[in-house]
Amino acid sequence: MQNWTQVYTPVAGSVGLSALVAALPVVVLLGCLAFFRVRAHWAALAGLATSLAVAIFVYGMPVRLASMAALNGAAYGLMPIGWIVLGAIFVYDVTVKAGKFEVVKHTVAGMASDRRIQALLIAFSFGAFIEGAAGFGTPVAISAAMLIGLGFRPLQAAGLALIGNTAPVAYGALGTPIIALAAVTGLPLEALSAMVGRQLSIFGILVPFWLIWAMAGRKAMLEVWPACLTAGASFAVVQLLVSNLHGPWVVGIAGGIVSMLSLVVLLRFWQPKTTWRFEHESEEERAAEAAARPAHSTGGALTAFMPWILLSVFVFAWGLPQVKEFLNGGPKARPNFLNGISLYQYQIPILHKAVIRNVPVVPKPTPEPAIFVFNWLSATGTSLWLSGAVSGLLLGFTPRKLAEIFWGTLLRVRLSLVTIAAMLALGFSTRYAGLDATMGLAFAGTGVLFPFFSPLLGWLGVALTGSDTSSNVLFGGLQQITARQLGIPPILAAASNSAGGVMGKMIDAQSIVVAGVATGQQGGEGTILRYVFWHSIALAVLVGVVVFLQAYVFTWMIPAGS
Repeated sequence: MQNWTQVYTPVAGSVGLSALVAALPVVVLLGCLAFFRVRAHWAALAGLATSLAVAIFVYGMPVRLASMAALNGAAYGLMPIGWIVLGAIFVYDVTVKAGKFEVVKHTVAGMASDRRIQALLIAFSFGAFIEGAAGFGTPVAISAAMLIGLGFRPLQAAGLALIGNTAPVAYGALGTPIIALAAVTGLPLEALSAMVGRQLSIFGILVPFWLIWAMAGRKAMLEVWPACLTAGASFAVVQLLVSNLHGPWVVGIAGGIVSMLSLVVLLRFWQPKTTWRFEHESEEERAAEAAARPAHSTGGALTAFMPWILLSVFVFAWGLPQVKEFLNGGPKARPNFLNGISLYQYQIPILHKAVIRNVPVVPKPTPEPAIFVFNWLSATGTSLWLSGAVSGLLLGFTPRKLAEIFWGTLLRVRLSLVTIAAMLALGFSTRYAGLDATMGLAFAGTGVLFPFFSPLLGWLGVALTGSDTSSNVLFGGLQQITARQLGIPPILAAASNSAGGVMGKMIDAQSIVVAGVATGQQGGEGTILRYVFWHSIALAVLVGVVVFLQAYVFTWMIPAGS
């Protein structure tokens, strides 16, 4: 096996110059999408080619290792990410084909015909619940598809789903990002969970206001401030309490549920003075729609919502550690009948433990594992597919008709699946070559300003990898090491990696592609990126300000003994 040790300053021994070169793949990718309006799959391939060129010719990574890293990323892009996208769109297509999405649309419109309230309910509150249960792009796909069905324009639906899916991302699917962060840093899980909660709770309150401001403007946002405050404050309070008193596991789920219920209760006693609609919706159209909107019985509404209720139940169940362990074949000591059938782990040939991650990114030289996990039964995408299949059968579709619907869904998203695979290939090649670590070291060299830049390092990690979990694995150790060198509490820096990372979620390539697929904007990913880019930057900077103040002013917010 050919081993290769990462080098982080290949350009004249300079971290700064090396970081500029390491950033080229990201610049090419985002430049192609945002400025040259290149279709996403071509932009991803251009970024991948740049990443491989820098890895091989600048960093000296052997061609075989670079190629296998890209293949590993492409496989991960299809499973689990692509499978989640396919499953989410399948559920939506089943609902539409059954004619039930019109009932969903009428029911939500009857609850709140104001587009601002609809955005809060779906993009923020419901999206937070799905993020807490599933993660991996699922809430963006589902929320965007639901908004499209309610009459939102594709760009608005995609952008709002991405902005709304921020506050709960740090805890992801049942606390996975925080659990991974604790594993790579060796810091106490409970303290990390508490610290992230104390950093992000303010943004739980802020994001609903930000969401509606981005959608409708400041004046329109102020008209519905009670709804924004209710949705945000209820989520933030639950997030803070659960993360500090219980742990990271159900933060998003609990916060999302309480936020939805609080908003529904508020709407029984309060409604906006004016009903806000999009510019393309005239008053005559609104009145005609309201007059034509049929009244649905409770049973009819429940039937229409049944696919989404089943989706929530299946996704939540699939996220439980006990269920996941059972579906993966049971514990090693007592395997069940699925053992050896539902879970396959493949060590990537040539690549597995052949790349050595070096100091100062890790305390000592460490071989990087490269294992592809094919968990076809316990994957979140399988829970989505099952919810679509079961819903279809209950709604009267034959198995043959369901197969036709699924085939149609697959054909519709096939190019986007290729795009996702290429995007993840770029991310993995960047990681295994050490380009990400070089950029991280550049951030770490900011000295006394490091607490401000620490969340921006997490933001960069998520923007590159598409995952807060991956960003924590990549940069968590570096954050901890740098903080100790500068005399800053390691728990603060490590937590800020996850807190800052959530703001990078709305611009990572994976999320942009998922949003494009869900809203039928394949080829329009650059437009979506431009819609959310400055929101991502501004919110990440605000996280940096909060962490900086916690480091030097509000030090009492840091958990005792950390």
